[in-house]
Amino acid sequence: MKKSDNFFEKVYVVARKIPVGRVTSYGAIATYLGAARSARMVGWAMNNSHNQEEDVPAHRVVNKKGLLTGKHHFDGTNLMQQLLENEGIVVIDNQIQNLESIFWNPAEELK
Repeated sequence: MKKSDNFFEKVYVVARKIPVGRVTSYGAIATYLGAARSARMVGWAMNNSHNQEEDVPAHRVVNKKGLLTGKHHFDGTNLMQQLLENEGIVVIDNQIQNLESIFWNPAEELK
């Protein structure tokens, strides 16, 4: 097992805890895992999450500004947005609206 595989597994554990109707960022997960400069690696983990046996809600992980930067990794044109909207999250022009009110910070929520 490569070191990145272990990190990816930790990312998936955190991502699976994001509640329905909430979102977090790549950086927030990286910071929570003690790897603050590894937001891009969290993104790579999300990109690979469809290969996991247990479902990973990768659609709930966005960039720090609330942009759906990972949407091109989902099947279909707007699947990421549709999944978020199905959970009551408002998305306009690929950006989460009211990000502050629905943002889930693992550092605070998983004490």
